[in-house]
Amino acid sequence: MTDAQRQKAAKEFAEYWKGKGYEKGESQPFWLSLLRDVYGVEHPEQFIEFEDQVHLDHTSFIDGYIPSTRVLIEQKALDKDMKKGIRQSDGSYLSPFQQAKRYITELPVSKHPRWVVTCNFSTFYVYDMERPQGEPEVIKLENLESEAYRLQFLVDSGNEHLKREMEVSIAAGEIVGLLYDAFLKQYADPRSERALKSLNKLCVRLVFCLYAEDAGIFGRHGMFHDYLSAFDTRSMRRALVDLFKVLDTKEEDRDQYLKADNPELAAFPYVNGGLFSDEDIEIPPFTDEIRELLLAKASDDFNWSEISPTIFGAVFESTLNPETRRSGGMHYTSIENIHKVIDPLFLDDLKGELDEICAIAVDRTKMAKLKAYQRKLASLTFLDPACGSGNFLTETYLSLRRLENRALLELLHGQMAMYTASDSPIQISISQFYGIEINDFAVTVAKTALWIAESQMMKETEKILLVPLEFLPLKTNAYIVEGNALQMDWEEVVPKTRLNYIMGNPPFVGKKEQTSSQKKELMTIYGKGISGIGNMDYVTGWYIKAAEYMQETSIVAAFVSTNSVTQGEQPGVLWEKLSQYNVQIVFAYRSFVWESEANEKAHVHCVIIGFTCSTGVFTKKIYTGTRYTEAEFINSYLVDAPMVYIKNRKEGPICDVPAMCYGSMPIDNNNLILSAEDVDAALKENPNNAQCIREYVGGDELLNNKKRWCLWLEGVDPSVYINSKFIMNRIEATKNYRLYESTRPQTNKAAETPQLFGEIRQPQNGALVIPKVSSEDRLYIPIAYVKPGIIINGSALMIPNASLYHFGILSSNVHNAWMRIVAGRMKSDYQYSSGIVYNNFPWPSVSEKQKELIKKAAQKVLEARDKHKNVSLAAMYKEKNFLLFGELKTAHDNLNRVVMDAYGFVKGTEARTSESACVAELMKMYQKKVVELDANK
Repeated sequence: MTDAQRQKAAKEFAEYWKGKGYEKGESQPFWLSLLRDVYGVEHPEQFIEFEDQVHLDHTSFIDGYIPSTRVLIEQKALDKDMKKGIRQSDGSYLSPFQQAKRYITELPVSKHPRWVVTCNFSTFYVYDMERPQGEPEVIKLENLESEAYRLQFLVDSGNEHLKREMEVSIAAGEIVGLLYDAFLKQYADPRSERALKSLNKLCVRLVFCLYAEDAGIFGRHGMFHDYLSAFDTRSMRRALVDLFKVLDTKEEDRDQYLKADNPELAAFPYVNGGLFSDEDIEIPPFTDEIRELLLAKASDDFNWSEISPTIFGAVFESTLNPETRRSGGMHYTSIENIHKVIDPLFLDDLKGELDEICAIAVDRTKMAKLKAYQRKLASLTFLDPACGSGNFLTETYLSLRRLENRALLELLHGQMAMYTASDSPIQISISQFYGIEINDFAVTVAKTALWIAESQMMKETEKILLVPLEFLPLKTNAYIVEGNALQMDWEEVVPKTRLNYIMGNPPFVGKKEQTSSQKKELMTIYGKGISGIGNMDYVTGWYIKAAEYMQETSIVAAFVSTNSVTQGEQPGVLWEKLSQYNVQIVFAYRSFVWESEANEKAHVHCVIIGFTCSTGVFTKKIYTGTRYTEAEFINSYLVDAPMVYIKNRKEGPICDVPAMCYGSMPIDNNNLILSAEDVDAALKENPNNAQCIREYVGGDELLNNKKRWCLWLEGVDPSVYINSKFIMNRIEATKNYRLYESTRPQTNKAAETPQLFGEIRQPQNGALVIPKVSSEDRLYIPIAYVKPGIIINGSALMIPNASLYHFGILSSNVHNAWMRIVAGRMKSDYQYSSGIVYNNFPWPSVSEKQKELIKKAAQKVLEARDKHKNVSLAAMYKEKNFLLFGELKTAHDNLNRVVMDAYGFVKGTEARTSESACVAELMKMYQKKVVELDANK
């Protein structure tokens, strides 16, 4: 079904169901029709399940469940408000989404849905259960004609063929690992650089031969196996050396008597491409184990033609990478994740263009456009400036060739076009692909992966043309260059006037993991006069290099990055630098988990950012999961809002509110901090020691109801504790630590007052306390008042003299939405800061009446909490638990309403219902406020 056909079907579906919506009688026909008529499911009654039982305290029924795509559907009647609670049989009130989540808890894990769709016939609310606390996507029936693509997840169950390719590729990597280990033992000096480089080359050659015999490239299946099996273990090394030499020699240049002396060897074709050209490679003697591995496990028992060159290239490289082998994982980027980059960058448009051409009714016009389209595909040029084993380049090549094969099939439809083996209609070439890679072995693997991809797609074309095509000798070459991309001139790799797209997955190296040379590279790339470079991720260097290179071109680039480049301090530094190059973001994937290993998957939170320096007009898209929304502008925080540069502001808040600061820092090597057992010991020694002990609270204690204490001797007469062995021992230990174990001058100076905390910021009247780190599994960061006399430590931030009004604003969904976008992260947890989050937050201009309403609503939140003093704030605010505390949720809902009113986000505005739209408005307010402050300086 083409996009045009789907739009037409969606329009007809929407027109038919407009105004209909009886829950019990029409739900099933509604969904069966949607799946059949709009999404092309031939037998929807076999695709979707209705009325599955779930057992709560009573038996309930799930309205709809799609097993293959893991979609749970909760359907309501037309007149139901999907955001409001509906009375349940147990007397509770739950919204349809809350009702669906209750069902999920009773389902086996294997049936937990990826998606929940609630619907009232007029509106679909789509919840991504990877982000259950996020806002739903809303698709109205009346807009289905133009937005049908947003429900495509209903039927996209994934490609079983891709899963098979992945499994085979990983198994192939394991076989290579066994061969590698067995050969390594045979080298005279296995630790020498020559031996290791030779072994890598040997493995690449063996993989190519194993693939070539299974794919028919050598001319006959099993040819490599049959040749080697004729030799005993002792002779195999010599046989392999002879074979490699023949594969690198043109037939006309070979010994004229080779066919007579050794016809089996002479039958092998000339390969070309430099793969077998190095005759200095060191090949060790074979063992019986190696012979058996190669002939049986690697050849007889395995079909190499089924591997995915996209995945296998990376698995192969990591198999032979000592560092990766030590970590026990095979690293690769999934094909699904590669498509998150290349689909919106260029592939979606190319697919759409081909769909439109194929729908043309007039054959002459259609044929002309297909030929022009094929020429267009062959004219595109791609660069991956951190290409590794070439998986982005390889998958791009495969995707373009699939489009070309589809175009060829259309060209041949209805006519018998004659092609010969030497007259290939294939126009796309791997010579359209360029890469830069610092690792020499990865360069070789990348080239080999592209050759394997070329061979596989040629086989697919043969099936269309019904004639054999010549693959060997290799006629084309991918231009993969060895070098450090941040130190190279990319124009020397490929002139920018010839390039269309830049893409890739540059190294994820945070500030703490960077080497001194990497830090110097970033300093050079950013240039002088920019503060904060020391906190930048290594990947940001690729953004700047790309932007410099792309000047005065229409090149579009897209990089995978750790989400840190869109959080905390980094966006302000990076994107202010990129503004010098007139960079605009054209599409973006908001934070998602990037799984990059096969055996032990490394969960890295990433974003994808597509950008250009062109002044052209683009339809900008922001992706969340598999769905996107169109945007007028995409800023550095991946929000539809103007570009803002939120810097680490140290001079205090931009609005007239109390300052925020850290709690007090003991700087004591834990000598002044006391456990419950320590407190008992101190009081047992002398009850008067109680005057020296205070409760000690930080983020962990605040969130989890934990208890700790400290020695707090500020203002305490020394006569109270000078005779206490317990206290004086702690003071002496603190002094020694500060004086002898630290090289920091300020700490050494603090040894002069070892009885006191190293940094004292304790307020006299208590304070509002905010944990510096809080779980992402909360809609709100729990904050609380701490009474005077309780010592607030440095793992928390505090606002002395904060009123209920300040508590209310900071506890609202408005402030938490701002925090979620601009705060830094510690792993996936929110990392709150005064300099980024609080000091830059735009507060509303409120009347006294509005302020009083916010205070009253804030008080209700505190009162609702107080009813559950035995429950920690961490447990109470955990997303899955929050709904259980109905009075607290109601209090927060009311607080959110009055705060939004204060901001002018009135009912009916998008900022009221969309978190991203709310943040966009806040960023406009921030921008205006900063301009005002700069004008008043």
